[in-house]
Amino acid sequence: MIQQFDLSEYPLWTALITPFTPQDTVDFDALAKLVAEQVAANNGILLLGSTGEGLALTETEQKEIVTFVCQLAPQVPLMVAVGGFNLKQQVQWLEFCNDLPIHAYLLGSPLYAKPGIQGQTQWFDTLLNHSKHPCMLYNVPGRSAVAIAPEVLTNLSHHTRLWAMKEASGDIAKFEAFRSAAPQLAIYSGDDALMPYFAQAGAKGLVSVAANAWPNQTAEFVRRSLAGTYPNLFRQWSSAINSLFEVANPIPVKVLMHKQGRIQFPDLRPPLTHLELNNHAALEAANHTILSFN
Repeated sequence: MIQQFDLSEYPLWTALITPFTPQDTVDFDALAKLVAEQVAANNGILLLGSTGEGLALTETEQKEIVTFVCQLAPQVPLMVAVGGFNLKQQVQWLEFCNDLPIHAYLLGSPLYAKPGIQGQTQWFDTLLNHSKHPCMLYNVPGRSAVAIAPEVLTNLSHHTRLWAMKEASGDIAKFEAFRSAAPQLAIYSGDDALMPYFAQAGAKGLVSVAANAWPNQTAEFVRRSLAGTYPNLFRQWSSAINSLFEVANPIPVKVLMHKQGRIQFPDLRPPLTHLELNNHAALEAANHTILSFN
């Protein structure tokens, strides 16, 4: 029986990295430790998102990761990413995941094709129809090459499984447009640095990269942002976050976690590589700053 969670009680979801060995296999021992850290911080866990390099994994690896984490039975909710460009494959992925002890899906926009309102509506409508769990839509035009249109949310409003939106365009106007189109949706910031702004605009929480490196500190920052008590640490936080995006995510956060001793190797799947980041000074300064918060 799947343990039930009230998803509204989890304002922070960590888009968990996927640790690798030097042999380019998934490091399951490290993965178990990372899951335990997020549980200790009481953060929701997102598997196989862009930070988790989900699309660089084989189907077998994706299934092994989800099954492995489910078997750990973490005492926080699990969300699993659904995304790509082949709709039939995504439906098959949902069918695999539906009966596992997970609690939500992150539904990404179709990649590369750049569909319009009708194509986006059909894509998400099909995925929602096949889901047995609440779904968070993911607006990330920087990766998908197309923004979700607010009209799509209106078209999908009849779906009881449509729970939330992850807004990662970096545009507060887009956030407001989504709120107007679907007032019932919980909207989460997909940008760590913008969390205070999105909180003021009515965001319910954050889907975070930074929480990989700083699980407890990020959780506290989200709490303060939602309570409106962030000013004393916003400048330092924003500067620290910028260090995690000097090059493509998740390169910097993996490098930092390796320096922290949290993962043995900073390896990524091609075409990403930790060799893109030559200077680690900003990461080291950010780590010192964030760990000094109280």
